[in-house]
Amino acid sequence: MATPFLAGLAVAATALAGRYGIQAWQAFKARPPKMRKFFEGGFQPTMTRREAAQILGLREGAPPDKVKEAHRRVMVANHPDAGGSHYLASKINEAKDVMLRKTKGGGSAF
Repeated sequence: MATPFLAGLAVAATALAGRYGIQAWQAFKARPPKMRKFFEGGFQPTMTRREAAQILGLREGAPPDKVKEAHRRVMVANHPDAGGSHYLASKINEAKDVMLRKTKGGGSAF
């Protein structure tokens, strides 16, 4: 008499464990993708080519046409007339100048 009861209990426990396992797997698959790790800290006092390349999403030795294309793409997303920050726009312009070697000196207007 106890054997059928224990068998039923084992089947019920296996079914519950399977149900929770499936729910956990579906939750695992539906989680949002990992966010990219951003660089900690602010901008350097004088922008370097490395920092300028990171701002524009390029390599340090990118050709001028790639720099202009990347500048245009980043500015469209961050232009002050479209709700972007004046500070970020000035840093993006400074990054373009550094990458094109048009800098005259000391950093952004801010």
